[in-house]
Amino acid sequence: MNETRPLWAPWRIDFIRGAKESRCFLCGKKDDFSSPDEEMMVYRGDTAFVILNRFPYNSGHLLVAPYRHIGDIAALDEAEQGELMRLTIRAKQTLERLMQPQGYNIGFNLGQSAGAGVADHIHLHIVPRWNGDTNFMPVIGGTRVVPEALIQTVQMIRDHWR
Repeated sequence: MNETRPLWAPWRIDFIRGAKESRCFLCGKKDDFSSPDEEMMVYRGDTAFVILNRFPYNSGHLLVAPYRHIGDIAALDEAEQGELMRLTIRAKQTLERLMQPQGYNIGFNLGQSAGAGVADHIHLHIVPRWNGDTNFMPVIGGTRVVPEALIQTVQMIRDHWR
């Protein structure tokens, strides 16, 4: 076993089968550089950040979230609103240069009934889309196929972030 790889690494089966953190995975991103998600961090702003989704719907699936733990979009202050939108646009432009998708799904899932996996910490999804990118695997196999290791994807996105 390669001891330089952290125990939480996504390529390790104990990460998948092991106990999950009970705290919000989006919290603490401004100052905590030792969290399991640090490898997936793309950019840290003043009030919000961009991170690669560890469980993507498509290659390049990014999340944009405020540092503040809030579940209501109406509770965002003006600085958070502005930075979330600026980071969303910058993320889209970066994915455009890097992956040339033919479209995007960009939005919030607000509330558990709307599909929010973390309903009390809002976050925006940016999912690049290509014609014909859906296939039988999610329907038949109950799994998604991503053609590249996440760590390679996040490194390429960081390299193209301007």
